[in-house]
Amino acid sequence: MKKITVRTPEDKKLLINRLNRIAGQIEGIKKMVEDNIYCDDILIQLSAVNKSIKSLANVMIYKHMKSCVVKEIKLGNEDVINEITNLFRRFQ
Repeated sequence: MKKITVRTPEDKKLLINRLNRIAGQIEGIKKMVEDNIYCDDILIQLSAVNKSIKSLANVMIYKHMKSCVVKEIKLGNEDVINEITNLFRRFQ
């Protein structure tokens, strides 16, 4: 069975806004490549996208821990501890 997370309209708006900003950054980088912009300038923009993605991931981890993980522990599902541990390993 596939798990889902029900998000509040506010949480969805926050996440979608961040994703749209990242998508805009990516489109900007694509245009820079098409326009033969200097490598150094593109790399700086790639670094900015990387930071944006990491920031979004941190928001997602926080929200996941505060909602999904807490809920599962309260229900007695300790498998969620392995899930979150594996998640942290992926971010190292």
